[in-house]
Amino acid sequence: MTALQVIELFAGTNPDGEPVVERLQVRVNEDDSCQLVRSPAFIKGIASGDTIKVNKEDQQFELVKRSGNLAIRVFCRGNSTALSDQLTPQLEKLGGELDMETPRLLVYSIHVSCGFDKIEQILNSACDGANSVWYYGNVYDPKDGQTPLNWWQDILKPE
Repeated sequence: MTALQVIELFAGTNPDGEPVVERLQVRVNEDDSCQLVRSPAFIKGIASGDTIKVNKEDQQFELVKRSGNLAIRVFCRGNSTALSDQLTPQLEKLGGELDMETPRLLVYSIHVSCGFDKIEQILNSACDGANSVWYYGNVYDPKDGQTPLNWWQDILKPE
């Protein structure tokens, strides 16, 4: 089994225009591509299990292969513990994983085959939109945040 390493990827810029970098645990493959161990909190377009190629000079990446996992980010105004206690067991029943928990942020990975409707029902029942809100990290085009990427179409096709 490949040892875990930490890479840094460009996640965007902060309000002052300074670059923001996110550190991610990966398994480095023989061809130098990297497989994500967890879904990122701020980097859009990728999720746990995805394989990427990293340009070390500018900390940008190219997606090589999708794992089929959805990245879900839940932002909280207050402490996220109660929300985590409510959401985590429900998402784990579907095979999801809590990848990151901070006082105001939860990041989950869950396979798209669990169904958008079922996943969104769980998230909408827990997040009220005022004190907590959730977003997919890899469903919409990172450039406009609205255009569905539709990468799941091939995964969900009946055989």
